[in-house]
Amino acid sequence: MTTGNIASKKERKSRRNKPVDENAPLLPKRQEDVGFDEFNGASFTGAVFNLSTTIVGAGIMALPATMKVLGLVLGVSLIIFMAFLAEASIEMLLRFSRAGKCASYGGLMGDAFGKTGRIMLQVAVLINNVGVLIVYMIIIGDVLSGTSSSGSHHAGVLEGWFGEHWWNARTFVLLVTTLFVFSPLACFKRIDSLSYTSALSVALAVVFLIITVGITIVKLINGSIAMPRLMPDVTDMTSFWKLFTTVPVLVTAYICHYNVHSIDNELEDSTQIKPVVRTALALCSSVYMMTSIFGFLLFGDATLDDVLANFDTNLGIPYSSLLNDAVRVSYAAHLMLVFPIVFFPLRLNLDGLLFPSAQPFHQANTRFALVTIGLIALIFLGANCIPSIWDAFQFTGATAAVCLGFIFPASITLRDRHNIASKRDKILCIFMIALAVFSNGVAIYSDAYALIKKNPSPRE
Repeated sequence: MTTGNIASKKERKSRRNKPVDENAPLLPKRQEDVGFDEFNGASFTGAVFNLSTTIVGAGIMALPATMKVLGLVLGVSLIIFMAFLAEASIEMLLRFSRAGKCASYGGLMGDAFGKTGRIMLQVAVLINNVGVLIVYMIIIGDVLSGTSSSGSHHAGVLEGWFGEHWWNARTFVLLVTTLFVFSPLACFKRIDSLSYTSALSVALAVVFLIITVGITIVKLINGSIAMPRLMPDVTDMTSFWKLFTTVPVLVTAYICHYNVHSIDNELEDSTQIKPVVRTALALCSSVYMMTSIFGFLLFGDATLDDVLANFDTNLGIPYSSLLNDAVRVSYAAHLMLVFPIVFFPLRLNLDGLLFPSAQPFHQANTRFALVTIGLIALIFLGANCIPSIWDAFQFTGATAAVCLGFIFPASITLRDRHNIASKRDKILCIFMIALAVFSNGVAIYSDAYALIKKNPSPRE
């Protein structure tokens, strides 16, 4: 037996001997139990792409608008700060998972807070991921078929190319996308099977970024872009409180915690998970900063909440129409490939919530199919019945997302069932909870107040 064979055998053994929480129904007990005997573990690169795809979603489209509110200096500083805070919270999850021999986020919450904690986690994942996936599908419909939710009609790519037809109407386009893109990708039972589509989705996000940067540089050279604000424009208390409405967007931008255990469980070498997390966060932070800076530079104070909507007008440069279509199509394709990565933990958590005592999910093909079909149908109906849910998206970021990313990991650390938390850990956790509760409470209040002012009562 060669040294290479011995090393390979040791790595497989390391992966298969990972701690398993038998009380957590969210994941199979062992990969071998679900017929993956030939699977020797996910690669470092595949894990980075899967986690990066989980992180980079629709939230990136709202980041240039946060620059409009915060200014470039404060905005970029907060993007970096949130990345370090996300890395710290994920590190806590992994450390306490190892100590409690937990193989899932739900199992870890159950270890710390019992059945109630596990159910709270599963409900938070359901609220967050269903909302996010509906937003993804709505954006795809807006890009391909157009939208009139703002009062004026914005033509979609297909409508611009071929004119109005029944086959490029919103409902039909989303139905075809659901049947021929989402459904096949949602049938994979192992998250590592999505590593290639994840790599492609990251590449498409980079394509969007490169085009945006290129357009901005051309306009900078010809002098058609004004200098953007470096700091927030705070003139009264209303503008001050508005700064906090950006927090849900920044929180949502880094939420990937619900997929960390799934990716960790499939890694060939479990010691690689921390470098995987840091690499993915560094990659996504770079994309976020570039998108925020150049998106805000390009559109300035005209930047919309969804910057993708800005790419339906004349950009004032040659081939403007072609570049607009390239930006929108590349990002719509990116969201199509992100969909199954976010769908994967949603399905696992719903099954764990509904069937906590049933046989392992991946062995029950009928239950697997029914849960998959039911969730996809729900998301499809939501995307067709709700014209625009950006306000709801902010509400989701200020509630379920902040719980998943910061409040739950901090609570687990403060609970410290295994006596491994340091004083520094506990101080950081208190800071995270206080920051999350205060800033997101203000964000919900500000959004609700703005909505009430926008739709005054009949008496007024």
